[in-house]
Amino acid sequence: MGTLAAVSGNLGSVAYGLAAIGPGIGVGIIFGQGVQAIARQPELTNVIRQNMLLGFALTEALALIGFVVPFVHR
Repeated sequence: MGTLAAVSGNLGSVAYGLAAIGPGIGVGIIFGQGVQAIARQPELTNVIRQNMLLGFALTEALALIGFVVPFVHR
């Protein structure tokens, strides 16, 4: 029974590693496109920054959910 619990814990770690790929790519896209948008229209810097931070928060929430789910699911 102990071996099964160890394998389940290892699978949870692998699952979180895979779940972190999507939000990592998403954060890169959000900030990359945000910097391009600010470079093209500097007068809208505040609006673009606000939207970037909102997108970042939502994307990081997905990463945190991906971190919690393997530990909760038993």
